[in-house]
Amino acid sequence: MTLIAILGGVPLLLLIIGLPIYLVLLTTASVAIMTQMSVPATMVPQIMFGGLDKFALLSVPFFIFAGEIMSRGGVSRRIVNCILMLCGGLKSARPMTAIGASEFFGAVSGSSPATVAAIGRLMYPSLREGGYSEKFSLGLITSAGGIASVMPPSILMILYAASSEQSVTALFAAGIVPALLLGLVIAGYILWVSRKMTPSPANKPQKGEALSLFLAALPALGTPVVILGGIYSGIFSPTESAGMAGVYGVLVARFFYREITWREIWAVVLSSAHLTAQILLVVAASGVFSWVLTTSGVPQTLVNFVEAASSEPWVVLLTINVFLLIVGCLMDPVSAIVLLTPMLVPVVTHLDVNLVHFGVIMAVNLSIGMFTPPFGLNIFTSHALFGVPISRISAGLVPFIILQTLALLLITYVPAISLPQLLF
Repeated sequence: MTLIAILGGVPLLLLIIGLPIYLVLLTTASVAIMTQMSVPATMVPQIMFGGLDKFALLSVPFFIFAGEIMSRGGVSRRIVNCILMLCGGLKSARPMTAIGASEFFGAVSGSSPATVAAIGRLMYPSLREGGYSEKFSLGLITSAGGIASVMPPSILMILYAASSEQSVTALFAAGIVPALLLGLVIAGYILWVSRKMTPSPANKPQKGEALSLFLAALPALGTPVVILGGIYSGIFSPTESAGMAGVYGVLVARFFYREITWREIWAVVLSSAHLTAQILLVVAASGVFSWVLTTSGVPQTLVNFVEAASSEPWVVLLTINVFLLIVGCLMDPVSAIVLLTPMLVPVVTHLDVNLVHFGVIMAVNLSIGMFTPPFGLNIFTSHALFGVPISRISAGLVPFIILQTLALLLITYVPAISLPQLLF
């Protein structure tokens, strides 16, 4: 059995059987090492350890914990109430609040499914009450959560930084404007939809009530300031900011809002550890698989193929975008980014594409995949949350997928939107 047959056939067979992605990658790499390479099998655990021995990955469990504690501690409800107060005078106040709250909660949690769950639980009933169709409401909630994969502190950005040896700080900075652009595109569509209907307006609070809502939301609104402000002021590193986000989340949820007990905090610790273990298992297995690919010369072969096929960077980037969009709707984004980054980085480096900019492109592609049928994680989150058939959720997502794809093309071909060269 040749190496190409192993790398192509074994994963396909294991996926058909239904093995988890980390076992697919680890088994394939182990078979290739033991049958086709003159290296001992003891190399496998060493390479796995090397894949995890990266300082940037230390921030992953802390950001996951911060997002979980904020989600359960009443933060999302206060963010929604505050933004709804600010948008109360608009005809489209409810959907604007949904997109604004998703952007803001994404800056707290960095997790797309968590954002759908936290904001959707509050805003879906409000949208339906306001007269918006089920199709539009489901499409909005499910797609808006995808922005969290781009808005710092994005878990995908951290994993890309670890895989490509780029700066987490630079990637966080580069993701801010693209994330806002994705939100603005949806906001424009909201205005267009709202013009053709007469939604029930949201209640506009009185002056005293508005001040009370703002003050209640102030600790929650301070979370991104703690995370990003601490990084860019030089007070602490991105990894240290993750730890600070967790501490700040506990202080806000336990002592200020008092909506979570110590027993519940311990449950959050356990669930965060479980999710972190799932992510790092994929990272470790992908490290072994990527090592086999690199040792076998697959990335260089890919570069040579691209060079022979086209010398135009815009054509190659368009091809990569199409490929990533397809991968994004078939594979979970964590697996996709840690597996594909080592393969695609040599290609875009050959084209002189800024690697920080390319990290944003990958994150945006995979964020769209999060709400693209048939396997987008956000779709399954909405299905579990609202009990609506996946087919009806998917139907409502079509215009949002088109709009986000257009925004992706703009982000791809106008690198200045990501601003890496202006800040670093």
